[in-house]
Amino acid sequence: MSKYFLPLFLFLLSCSTSQPEIYEWRGAERSGIYPDTELLTVWPEEGPKELWTFDSLGRGYGSPQFTEDHFYITGEVDSMAILYCFNLDGTKLWQSTLGKEWVTSFPGSRSAPTIVGDKIYIGTGMGDLYCVNRADGSRVWSKKFTEDFQGVYPLHGHSEAAVISGVRVFWTPGGKIHNVVALNRTTGELIWSNPGFGERSGYNPGKLVMHNGHALFVTFTAAKLLGLDAETGELLWSHHQDVYTEEEREKIGIGDSHANSVIYRDGSIYYAAGDGNGGVMLGLSEDGTEITQVWRNPGFDSFFGGIVLIGNHLYTSGTHSQYLYSIDASTGILSDSLKIGQGALIAADQMLYYYNQRGQMFLLSYTEGKMKEVSSFKITKGTRHHFSHPVIHQGILYQRRGDALMAYDIREGVK
Repeated sequence: MSKYFLPLFLFLLSCSTSQPEIYEWRGAERSGIYPDTELLTVWPEEGPKELWTFDSLGRGYGSPQFTEDHFYITGEVDSMAILYCFNLDGTKLWQSTLGKEWVTSFPGSRSAPTIVGDKIYIGTGMGDLYCVNRADGSRVWSKKFTEDFQGVYPLHGHSEAAVISGVRVFWTPGGKIHNVVALNRTTGELIWSNPGFGERSGYNPGKLVMHNGHALFVTFTAAKLLGLDAETGELLWSHHQDVYTEEEREKIGIGDSHANSVIYRDGSIYYAAGDGNGGVMLGLSEDGTEITQVWRNPGFDSFFGGIVLIGNHLYTSGTHSQYLYSIDASTGILSDSLKIGQGALIAADQMLYYYNQRGQMFLLSYTEGKMKEVSSFKITKGTRHHFSHPVIHQGILYQRRGDALMAYDIREGVK
């Protein structure tokens, strides 16, 4: 037998073994851009056709997460976190009780599930992380926020969408010792822990950045954006928010809300912080171990409405204004603004979809950063705040409001 046979066999085996697809918060790469095409370019005056409503989710703000033929969503019922599985026609298949859910300020579930292979990874507002079976919601393992990691609660409960890389699942307890951790996604065992700066978490969904063959886990804690080596947990760099002094930040709820995933493209990281530096572009060194600030725009200041990067423009909602903004991604200079209220933003089929906190859903066109309102309608079903992000799957627009989830047909030519 050739001495090269075994290494060659192992190489071919590794090339032929495909990694399971990851279904996660705001779609592929957490970009907020959905792949659907042949969608309506104008809505009827009363809005697109409503296909169905499910109004018994319990309290919550988390968006649904879709696979090919199912979706999963959480809600709080009688102080407990419930994970639901549905068919695409809105038929509930099963529900699973996870544990205690957040019931104080803005009570209800927060997180969207992350799905890999036959497992679902979901956190609660209490910061606890669960791995359950996709088939029936039965628990595989769980970790307690305070008991296992000495986690520290932010003012409005923990909010994070689990990030997966290979065998690792990343979580940000915000403790003095276990500030950011990587767990074995099969067993829940600790792989690495980094103390960071000992800050509480910043409500951030986190992001896996693949840069020149280097995997980075990027997330916000209360006052700093952290870049960690995804394999080893080494803290490579940080970018500090300087709007408030360190003394002011000691008070919980001051300058510590950073709920947008960062955007990565071609060696650059973009973020928008409503409680910090505003919009920022960072350049990564060749090996990803250092950053350089390229520009900063304090007015591009989204708390949790999501950021979309299309072409050479970034789009997001203002926090301290009622505007939707676009800025030049190369320079950070404002390109356009629309006064349509604070809200959450996604994109599909060369259009923007914007759900503001007054319950209005907008369809917007854009050309080189210039935006124009095309259509709108009002979400009237559901309860409490209009905070949840829209989702588009197979030509259907889904919007949650509290205990209700609505499905709207936005496909072109379908009656």
